[in-house]
Order: sequence, then C-alpha cells, then structure tokens
Amino acid sequence: MAKNLSPQDRTRLLKRPSRIKRIAGVLVGLILLVIISIPAYDYQKGVVANARVIHNSRMAPVIFIPGSSATQNRFDSLIKELNSRSTGHSYLKLTVHTDDSITTTGGVKAGDNEPFIVVGFENNKDGYANIKKQARWFSIAMKFLQNRYRFNNFVGIGHSNGGLIYTLYLEEYLNQDDLTINKLMTIGTPYNLSEKNIANRTEILSDMIKLKSSLPKNIQMWSIAGTENYSDDGIVPVESVEAGKYVYQDQVRQYTLINVTGSDSQHSDLPQNQEIVGYIQQYMLTNPNQNRLGGNRGNPTQPSSSSSSSKK
Repeated sequence: MAKNLSPQDRTRLLKRPSRIKRIAGVLVGLILLVIISIPAYDYQKGVVANARVIHNSRMAPVIFIPGSSATQNRFDSLIKELNSRSTGHSYLKLTVHTDDSITTTGGVKAGDNEPFIVVGFENNKDGYANIKKQARWFSIAMKFLQNRYRFNNFVGIGHSNGGLIYTLYLEEYLNQDDLTINKLMTIGTPYNLSEKNIANRTEILSDMIKLKSSLPKNIQMWSIAGTENYSDDGIVPVESVEAGKYVYQDQVRQYTLINVTGSDSQHSDLPQNQEIVGYIQQYMLTNPNQNRLGGNRGNPTQPSSSSSSSKK
C-alpha cells in the first residue's frame, strides 16, 4: 500500500511524527508552567497576606536600649514605676549574643498594643567599635521582633550609649519602607563622648553628622541632659548631650532639648528620675494617665524646636 502513495502523501506521513512531537512538547511545557505557577502563586499570596497583617497591626511597642555595661534588666525600676502609673504594659527582655543569637525573658500579652521591650547585649562594653557592633545587633533584634509580633511602627528610648546605638541604627540599618519610628527619647546620651568643647568633635559625632540626612524625617525627638552640678551628670558633660543638636536639629520633625537638675540627676539615676519618668509617660506613651502625673505637662505634639526645663 505504501508503494502506491504519491510523493506528497509520503511527505505528509514523514512530517506527522514531528508534528506530534511538537504538540506533545507544547503540552508538557504548559503542564510544567502550571506546576511552577502554583507554588509561586501561593508564595505571592503569603507575601501579600503577611504584608497586610503588618500594615494593619495596631501594636506600637516602646523599645528601650540600655547604656554600656548595663544589661537587659537596666530598666526594671523604670518600667515598674511606669506600670504603677498606668494600666500596665507587657514586659519583654531580649539579649543579643555575639553569635547573633537571641534569648528572651518575659513576653507580650495578647491584645497589648504598647508593650515595653528592652534590648540588651552580651557584649555591652563601651567604645565606638563596640557601639557599632551593638547597632548591628540591635537591627537583628528588631527583625526578630518584627517577624514575631508583626508591627510596623514603634517608639524608642535610649539611656546613655543606648542613644548612640539608636542613632547609628536609624542612620545605617532602619528600612523606612518597612518600619517607622514615631518618637525617640535619649537620656544622658554623650553624642560627643566626654568632650566638653564642641570644636573637638569625636569620631563618632563626626560620623553621625555625616549620615544625618539618612535619619527619618518625621520623628519627634527629645534629648534629656542631667546636670547634677550644672555642668555634667557626674559622667557625661552637658555639652556632649547638647551636641546631639548637630545630628538631629533641622533633620527631623521636632528636636527638643531638656535639662533636668536636682536630686536623681546623676547619670546612673536618670532613668529613675521622677521628672524624666513623667516626660516618658507624657511624651512617649499613647495614653498617659494625666491624673497620676498631677496635671498635663503640655502638648507633646507641638513643642518648640528647642526647649529646656529645670527642676528646682
């Protein structure tokens, strides 16, 4: 029978297997495309769902960083005092270790939109080299906290070198598309270390000034100086605290300098100073208890660009 086929028929018969192969190849390709698309769709769906959870999060934790040589327990007395004045906040403490691992104590209660969180470091030593490491470790802690609690904004408080760690973190590590800092308060922070003369700028101050344009523009910032003897708090010169204006002033929405004098204005006592506790409650918390403060200390959303307060 095949011998009676015309040349045209023979050609068609020869082409038929290759055509079948092409069709089979197209079908296989479509099947593979569907197989690949399913996990990609699920992944994209998960990303969108996760982004929606973070976007809709009502949690705005208050995150504390202690100074050098202090541990994650540094703010225990302060937080006990704050909780005695308000309705109570969860208390979570983290320690970031030198191998980038994290250990925790305490926790965040369900439904608490304003927990207190303290981030300490296994290497809590002084010195610029260590402070730079601590800023990176703090960024690791923040990613850990975001992944666990799905918040997209927070409030920051740093005591002493904790304020330097915060500044380096904001300038070098904060992803402003992913996370917003609403307010920052630094307490007794030595922006120019032990230097009293601003003309003698230390390396860390010079570096922070160079990177100041990277600071979030919309934050409200308070810098508190303790003046035990009107010149320093026993450790940090008031001029060094005031040097923070060269970093923050005209870079953020608001920069306010406050001087606190009198009892409990020594460097290590500042977090327990009753006036400073009042400022934290009034300016940093969402719903401060006015009655227990003894009245309103003023509108924290509309202060002057620079102000001072002295305790008689």
